[in-house]
Amino acid sequence: MSLFQNIVIILILIVGAGFLSLTEIALAGARKVKLKILAESGDERAQKVLDLQENSADFFAASQIGLNAVAILGGILGEGAFRPYFYNLVIRFYQGPWAETLSFALSFTLVTSLFILFADLMPKRLAMIAPEKIAISVINPIQIFIRVCKPLAWMINAIANMLFRLFKVNTTREDNITFDDISAVMDAGAQAGVLQKQEHHFIENVFELEERNVPSSMTTRENVVFFTLKESETSIRQKLAEYPYSKFLVCSENIDDVIGYVDAKDILVRILNNQSLLQLNESTIRNVLIIPDTLTLSEVLDRFRSTKEKFAVVINEYALVVGVITLSDIMITVMGDWVTPIEEDQQIIKRDNNSWLIDGSTPIEDIKHALQIDEMPDDENYETIAGFMMYKLRKIPRPADSVLFDGYKFEVVDVDHFKIDQLLVTRIVETQEIQNITEADG
Repeated sequence: MSLFQNIVIILILIVGAGFLSLTEIALAGARKVKLKILAESGDERAQKVLDLQENSADFFAASQIGLNAVAILGGILGEGAFRPYFYNLVIRFYQGPWAETLSFALSFTLVTSLFILFADLMPKRLAMIAPEKIAISVINPIQIFIRVCKPLAWMINAIANMLFRLFKVNTTREDNITFDDISAVMDAGAQAGVLQKQEHHFIENVFELEERNVPSSMTTRENVVFFTLKESETSIRQKLAEYPYSKFLVCSENIDDVIGYVDAKDILVRILNNQSLLQLNESTIRNVLIIPDTLTLSEVLDRFRSTKEKFAVVINEYALVVGVITLSDIMITVMGDWVTPIEEDQQIIKRDNNSWLIDGSTPIEDIKHALQIDEMPDDENYETIAGFMMYKLRKIPRPADSVLFDGYKFEVVDVDHFKIDQLLVTRIVETQEIQNITEADG
């Protein structure tokens, strides 16, 4: 054959190898989520790609048959076509015993480079840009190619399967989506600008419901407002006016003797109807859901859904009431500022870029988000920032007591009856850097 004919054949082989490389990467890299969306919208080709991914052995066997056959044939033709011309070129400068070897090396390098560049590297990089789009476009011709190579592919797959069974290699692909996968997608979306910062925070909070326990979101025992059976009408009216709660516990004498709860709406109806409130009765007291403090917020949501309740009393292992939790509390935990306006009494107040005023009852998870701290030490031993201070100090904190952790200084500002009301958190790393710069300038 002439040089022109050899070049044409080699170009055809490069195109064929490039097509197989493009197809191999596109079909392997096409994401099932996108393919399922396309399939549900009516694209039959997307469903064919999904089916091929489920049973990919025949395709990969056929692909390797085609790629290797083309590479070998291209090498033979290329070496025979280009070596004489490279030999004539070499002998102009060198006529020694290595002339044949040099011409072969040059011919081999040229053909190999062409195949690597145009039949392997470029097609694979193109396939990675839009794998789903390319996979759908090539699925029909590649199915024809698989049928052509079916007999040889079957034999090769049989040998491969035998070897896999011999060495006990699991060839089943698992496509279970984990939390890490979802988290990585969210991070990528946030970096790309697809997700806003607040939306990213919201989605993270949803997944954290599995890890956060009830005490992180409940109203603690000392802040629970309740009625007693012998509560006076004046006291009830005063509490209704002072506390904007929709539900109130009803107890026999103290908070640990829980009878049920009343809906503020029912009491207001009695007031509007000029009915007496001197005694809370069965018509107004409802059965209350009681849950242990060891439950996660996700489990509490399940309890609310199964019982049709939106309010629950939280007890500890000694059957003592430690707080109450509502569906709204969980929603606030998830959505944050989306459902709670920024008020003067918010738990975390950012004074500047390096300091925060924080309420002692602020949940640890909220502290992590606000200060961008990955982990708090031994956080299974406490639920709030006040608990963190007591755990680290190993005593009842007093004003000016402080703890250093992860580049932050946690300092007690106010204490009320042994309870930490407020802390000042200061970023000390940057402060030290500023001091160093100032000293250097001086």
